[in-house]
Amino acid sequence: MKGLRSMASDRWVKMLSTFFYVGYSPVAPGSMASVVAVLMSFCLQANLLMYIAVLIVVTIAGFFISDRMESLEGQKDPSCIVIDEVSGVMIAFLGLPWNWPVVITTFFLFRAFDMFKVYPVNKLEGMKGGVGVMMDDVVAGIYTNLVMQVAIRFAGIV
Repeated sequence: MKGLRSMASDRWVKMLSTFFYVGYSPVAPGSMASVVAVLMSFCLQANLLMYIAVLIVVTIAGFFISDRMESLEGQKDPSCIVIDEVSGVMIAFLGLPWNWPVVITTFFLFRAFDMFKVYPVNKLEGMKGGVGVMMDDVVAGIYTNLVMQVAIRFAGIV
C-alpha cells in the first residue's frame, strides 16, 4: 500500500513541478511556462487578494515539490521543473498595469534576468534543493518588478 501512495504522490509532484506538464514541452519549457504564467496572471489581476493568494501557494509549493522533483529526476534543477518560472512571472507582474507594452517588456525582462542570472541570482541558484531551484526565479521576478515599477513611473504611465 505504501508503494501506491508513493507513486500517487510522485505523480502529483511531477504534475505540479512541471506546472501541469508544461515543463515537458520539447521547446523552451521555461519560456512556455512563462507564457502560461502571464496568462494566469492576467486572469487573476482583477482580484489582487486572489492573485497574492495564488502567488503564495505556488511559491511555497514550489520550494517543497522542486526539492522532491530533483530527487525523482536525479539531477540538479532539471529543465522540466517550471513552477519556479510561474512564481517568478507572477512576482514580476504584481501590481503592474496591463497593457501590451508593459506585458511584453515585463515578459522579456523577466526572461533576461532569469537566463543571465544577474548577481546575486547566480549565487542563489547554487543553493541546495528546492531553495536553489526557486530562488533564482523569485529574485528575477523581484528585479523585473522593481525595474518595471521605476520605468513606468519615470515614463509617466501611472
